[in-house]
Amino acid sequence: MALQDKTLTCKDCDSDFVFSASEQEFYAEKGFQNEPQRCPSCRKVRKQRTTSNSNSGQRQMFSATCSSCGVQTQVPFKPNGTKPVYCRDCFQR
Repeated sequence: MALQDKTLTCKDCDSDFVFSASEQEFYAEKGFQNEPQRCPSCRKVRKQRTTSNSNSGQRQMFSATCSSCGVQTQVPFKPNGTKPVYCRDCFQR
């Protein structure tokens, strides 16, 4: 069955945009199962925002004590005490 262009509505700006047959083929090749929800310009803005946020600094780290060896370590999430926290060495084991 041949793919045909589809007109979709952007969830950010509510404008209509074309999801072309070639884009649909690309999505299928990559294994994407969902159609795009944003128009190309909103996707570009969102990507730039995400890229600039990731370059703005280091990820916030939290101090914790390894549940296995007891060493002080830094983890990228705030431990809440309900699950064990491991240092890098113990986690890799």
